[in-house]
Amino acid sequence: MRPLTLGRLRISAVVERAGPTRPTWLLPDATPEAVERHRQWLAPHFIDDKDRFLQSIHAFVIQAPGFTALIDTCVGNDKDRGGRAPFHMMQTTFLGDLRAAGVAPESVDLVVCTHLHVDHVGWNTRLDNGRWVPTFPRARHLFGRVEWEHWSSENADDTKRIMADSVTPVLDAGLADLVAMDHRVSSEMWFEPTPGHTPGHVSVRLASGGAEAVITGDLMHCPVQVAEPDWGSHFDSDPEQARKTRRAFCERYADTAVAVLGTHFHHPTAGRIVRHGSTWRFVTQG
Repeated sequence: MRPLTLGRLRISAVVERAGPTRPTWLLPDATPEAVERHRQWLAPHFIDDKDRFLQSIHAFVIQAPGFTALIDTCVGNDKDRGGRAPFHMMQTTFLGDLRAAGVAPESVDLVVCTHLHVDHVGWNTRLDNGRWVPTFPRARHLFGRVEWEHWSSENADDTKRIMADSVTPVLDAGLADLVAMDHRVSSEMWFEPTPGHTPGHVSVRLASGGAEAVITGDLMHCPVQVAEPDWGSHFDSDPEQARKTRRAFCERYADTAVAVLGTHFHHPTAGRIVRHGSTWRFVTQG
């Protein structure tokens, strides 16, 4: 993603991993025949020549004078994910890439997790002499209270592992706050409730100098869902609510100046939603 300037805010993305994904692995309705009618506008950024969606896992970096925030912290290294690809025991250069982008972990002031899935909390912690310790030791970490209560009550082994290695250590270190789904960080950053993918899922609104943006989180995983908001993900906890949320999101931001930043949208990542007949399209910028 090319850095985006909103007033005094600078928004960039640091990619942990990116590449092709079989469409129906992500969106069961995305059959070859259904995707074909969108190929012209999805190519070349969001679909490859083998009809695979192009996806990205990245953290958004929000910088202002004297302030740095990260929105979602990807998968992380050394995390036991039950032996299942693609996230098990990953080894990436994410922290080095973050430093190369001018962001040292100790300089981060705020970490926001749009929800507590595996690929949004991983770099909250790092392995240090066999212990999970906060990666960003000066940062306040904001977790949605509804989201935290939901996943804390889950008994599945996968969920317990994620909470134990990527969420609980930050809470135990006294670096986390459990906040409402409409939490306001400042006049330039606030949460927008977008439930369905998970119960406490939020998107993040940004505004400065008369310019605005919204970071989607996982209310949609691929730009094709702008045109097909009824196409849900395998990973939506409440598919019907997720569909309603996507439709409301597209209706709210269609034909506005608000930049839409997709948390899993491949480069160039940023764009706007425009009306197209009875539905919408995602038009890239930058």
